[in-house]
Formats: sequence, C-alpha cells, structure tokens
Amino acid sequence: MTDECNIYGQRVGYALENWTKRQIPPHTPLIGRYCRLEKLENFHAAELYAAYSEAPDGRDWTYLFVGPFTDLTQYIDYVRKASTTLDPLHHAIIDSRTNKPVGTAALMRIDPDNGVAEIGHITYSPCLQRTRAGTEAVFLLMGRIFDELGYRRCEWKCDSLNTPSRRAADRYGFKYEGIFRQAIIYKGRNRDTAWFSITNQEWPSIRSAFVKWLSPENFDQNGDQFKSLSTIRMSEVALV
Repeated sequence: MTDECNIYGQRVGYALENWTKRQIPPHTPLIGRYCRLEKLENFHAAELYAAYSEAPDGRDWTYLFVGPFTDLTQYIDYVRKASTTLDPLHHAIIDSRTNKPVGTAALMRIDPDNGVAEIGHITYSPCLQRTRAGTEAVFLLMGRIFDELGYRRCEWKCDSLNTPSRRAADRYGFKYEGIFRQAIIYKGRNRDTAWFSITNQEWPSIRSAFVKWLSPENFDQNGDQFKSLSTIRMSEVALV
C-alpha cells in the first residue's frame, strides 16, 4: 500500500477499494483479566459515587465537562442522563476482584462511515488510577474499535493543559497530532484541544505491547511491573 495515488496528474490518497461502512459499537460487555466494561446504567450510580468519594478533593474532575458532584442525588441525575446516550456511549468499569464499578469511560464521536471513534470521558476513581485494570479498560475499548469493528482510527483528545491525560495518551501509544486552538468552552473556560490518534496499521504492535504488559508474568509478587508499557511498545515497534 502506498501513501498516495495519482488522478489526472493530481496527488490523492490511496484507494480503499474494499471499504464498507462499519457497525456502531454494540452494548455487549468487554471482559478482561482485571476488569470488565459494561454499558453504564442507573444501578451503577451509587457505587460509582462511593468510589469517586474516596478522592480527597475534586481535582479529578478539573478537565471534565461535568463534576465534581456535591451529593449522590446530583450524581444519580447525571448517570440517568448519560446512560441514555448512544454517542457518547458510556461504560462502567467493573473491578474483577470486587465486582464493583470503579470508573467510567466512553466511546464517542463515533463515525461508522469513516471508521473513526474516540475514547473519552475517562473518569477513574482513586482505586482504579495507576492500576492494571485502568490500563486494561482502555485496551479493551481499543480492541472493540479495531479488532471487533474494523475501524481505521482511534482518537484521544484532551485539554492541552491536562498533563496527566497527555502522558496517558503517549503511554498508550497514541501519536500527537497538534492543537486545535480555542476549540471548546467548558465550565466557563477556554479549551485548546490536544489531538492524538492510533491507526489500524499501528494497532497490531500496540496491541501486542498491551498483551505483554498486562500478562501476570510482567509483575512481581508485590504487583510492581518488570517492564513498562512504553518500553515494551518501543521494542514491539522495533521488530516491525
């Protein structure tokens, strides 16, 4: 496959002769080793609110369009609305050890015609942050986009000032594409949006790195990793 073609002496993108419109994401669960993802429903709200309440303050909501929530009633109202939308399609992240919801994430800006979807609205409680389950949740959503649905592009976007989200995108293998200046107004503030993506050509080596990182053999008896995801991914890329 070449990067471009020639029509009437003009350069154009390479042909996709067998491309067909893809399906929208289903609502079936995604099952991993450390967590599972299921469509967000009203019954998740109370336990999610309890998990989020473990945080000492509201900083985890700084770069999100909603929150922090002052009480359970307010959060239940949010979940009631969020659970009805198809785009974003919100998922509850269930910890496999406790069988309790500990965070949410969504597939959004879903474009079956062009095979593009974004992973966003990522809201992790303290017990999900910096865990294998938190990483696996993103991996499961990527697998749905690329392996199950056959999409061509997975996007990650965040406030350009959201350093943790930018670091996460880099760790997961997303490539930085640039800044959309003054893209959004939220919570009365300007947002310059940083764009990242993974394409279907890049996915196989990234998938392999995730599988190796998530393997129990990559962790010692204290749960500390032997090799970082970034290190494994770079070695996978070198083999391509």
